[in-house]
Amino acid sequence: MTASTPARTGDAERGTLDKAADENFPVAPFFLPRAWRDDLMAVYGFARLVDDIGDGDLAPGGADARLLGVGPEEAEDRVVLLDAFEADLRRVFDGTPHHPLLRRLQPTVRRRDLAPEPFLGLIAANRQDQLVSRYETYDDLVAYCELSANPVGRLVLAVTGTSTPERIRLSDSICTALQIVEHLQDVAEDLGRDRIYLPAADMKRFHVQEADLARKTTGASVRALVAYEAQRARDLLNEGAPLVGSVHGRLKLLLAGFVAGGRAAIAAIAAAEYDVLPGPPKPGKGRLLREVGVTLRGEG
Repeated sequence: MTASTPARTGDAERGTLDKAADENFPVAPFFLPRAWRDDLMAVYGFARLVDDIGDGDLAPGGADARLLGVGPEEAEDRVVLLDAFEADLRRVFDGTPHHPLLRRLQPTVRRRDLAPEPFLGLIAANRQDQLVSRYETYDDLVAYCELSANPVGRLVLAVTGTSTPERIRLSDSICTALQIVEHLQDVAEDLGRDRIYLPAADMKRFHVQEADLARKTTGASVRALVAYEAQRARDLLNEGAPLVGSVHGRLKLLLAGFVAGGRAAIAAIAAAEYDVLPGPPKPGKGRLLREVGVTLRGEG
């Protein structure tokens, strides 16, 4: 290991964690206890890195591949990288992981007695992304979200020691909604990766062709489809919103931020008249704060 390797490793770790600022929802806001913030950022680092592997968005230079023991000849092979990442995840539970983000995660796993299943679900979702690029029905998409999104909410509940079967059910609704909203914001970006997360059956219903998603501006049929899927996400958020009222203190504010982030993103999409193809509509901080207030008062 050269003298410059630790610095490059630290840069790669920080670059991954810094992406938290771009999410639709607060990851580990300042008002939480320090121990919660540290553990939530450790979980976020895992989730962000596995998504970056699956999307081919790793930092240039191949540092992550080297840390996972993948040679230069396979450093661009996402399936190989995901396999190596899963092997390193398993070391979190029974050894010493190689990647710094997984070494960061290990104390959290031990302190909070976290199970491997949610982490494995996130890896499985990214494996699925390498094989499945279209979803026929809404139910198919929801099944994907069970792997790609719901484990994150379950981990938040586990880290904060508040898991119950009912809270998990409500959390799943919120997380699926947040994933659908992200897909609506990123229609053009996803198409650039040859992925479409708008259900094919719904596209057919609204007379939307794949070529319509490649245009610079959003036609009326695509806007109608996006509005339809946005309402589904809104309904899921409303279904899951009682989770906020089931907890107290600073956790209540955090969970309200999750719900409010989704609602504010949907409002931004609606304000753009569902014209999502030029780029992802993003809510301003004012809108987010208003939605937090509405969610905390249980008015939404």
